[in-house]
Amino acid sequence: MIRVQIDHLLKARGRSFYWLAKETGMSHTTLWRLKKDRAQGITFNTLELICRTLKCKPGDVLKMGRDKPTKPRG
Repeated sequence: MIRVQIDHLLKARGRSFYWLAKETGMSHTTLWRLKKDRAQGITFNTLELICRTLKCKPGDVLKMGRDKPTKPRG
């Protein structure tokens, strides 16, 4: 399962979740879903916005976990 490492990146930079929402203009709901591994996916635009704001690369945001992939809902 691919995991979003927002918390780790924010902590390393001394920034808060709310700061990221404000700086990116993204909704708290969208960021919360990414943070809690509840999102069904992430667009390149969203990934780029997070990377530009946190001054990092996509590989810093997305990490491959050891869990089995989740089955699609539906």
